[in-house]
Amino acid sequence: MKTKTLTAILHKEEDMYVAECPEIGTIDQGKTIEEALANLKEATRLYLEECPFLDTDTSPRFVTSIEVSYA
Repeated sequence: MKTKTLTAILHKEEDMYVAECPEIGTIDQGKTIEEALANLKEATRLYLEECPFLDTDTSPRFVTSIEVSYA
């Protein structure tokens, strides 16, 4: 069994949290952050099991924030 460390990006939309794995392209949601992450993990695992040829050597992304001033 292979193990990968991937990036998870979360944001809130109304009453749900949306979680995305940008390296693989999977997206899922949940009512809590924990549920959204668990759902994303399961979706990503299933995707990689069904499409092993897409299991390329992805490296984790560096996610940070920026501050922008505008008028």
